[in-house]
Amino acid sequence: MNTALARPLVALAALLALAPGVAQAAAGADREVPRMNSFGGSCPKCELSGRRLAGAQFIAADFTGAALVGSDLREARFMASNFTNADLSRADLSDSELMAATFSGANLSHARLRSTQAKGVMFAGANLTGADLSDSEVMAANFTRAILTGAVFRSAQLHGANLKAVEAQKADFRDAELNGAVLSGRFDKAVFRSAELNGAVLTGGSFDGADFRDAEMHRAVLAGADLTHARGLTQEQVDEACSDKSTRLPSGLTPRTCGDIRMIIRQAGSGGWSHPSMPTPPAPPTPPTPPTPTRYLVAPAY
Repeated sequence: MNTALARPLVALAALLALAPGVAQAAAGADREVPRMNSFGGSCPKCELSGRRLAGAQFIAADFTGAALVGSDLREARFMASNFTNADLSRADLSDSELMAATFSGANLSHARLRSTQAKGVMFAGANLTGADLSDSEVMAANFTRAILTGAVFRSAQLHGANLKAVEAQKADFRDAELNGAVLSGRFDKAVFRSAELNGAVLTGGSFDGADFRDAEMHRAVLAGADLTHARGLTQEQVDEACSDKSTRLPSGLTPRTCGDIRMIIRQAGSGGWSHPSMPTPPAPPTPPTPPTPTRYLVAPAY
């Protein structure tokens, strides 16, 4: 038997004396975990690929490096849990809830996170290539150095998101709300059509071929951004924003300066501007350290 798979099965067997009725659930554990909906403790590098875990709850759990490739995690709850370097590629997390969870360095390529609620979540260094986050509510999330190539954020709420040093070529932010977000890195051929970028900071990034048609940019900050070949950008949008001398705009557009750009960036980050569309981004909470004494714990749902 696979060692990684044996650990959770052994833990399930140990609970038989305490939880009558678990035996039936354990018998079908080869492809799914029936009636088991709560996971806690520590199970690093667990093999749970392809499992049916819809509605499962991961509470203060440590699943570092775990494999959940293609798993069904619809309507699951990830509360203060650690999935650093886990493989959730092609997993379905639609309608799930992520609260103060950590997915740093995780593989979420081509995963589905439609209509997901994520607050204070860490996606730093994660691979979200081709992931679908349409209609999701992702508040104050950290995507630093994440790979977002071809990711879909249509109609998503990304207030106060940290998108520093990301690879977001051909990402789709159509109709998304990026108010108060920070964008730097590679956004070549990304789509921002009808997106809200009010109070957002575009700094030190490349936006070659990015589409800004009908995007709102009231009090946005353009600091060192390369928008030379951006599409759909108008003088009216530029006039609503504040630019510095190092920002490069399409031919024929003139930047509007607003004084000390560094002070403006600090005010934007602290919510110092009085604009109703730019909320103050809350600081992402630090997930607690999962309990170390327990190796793996599964609580049966009756």
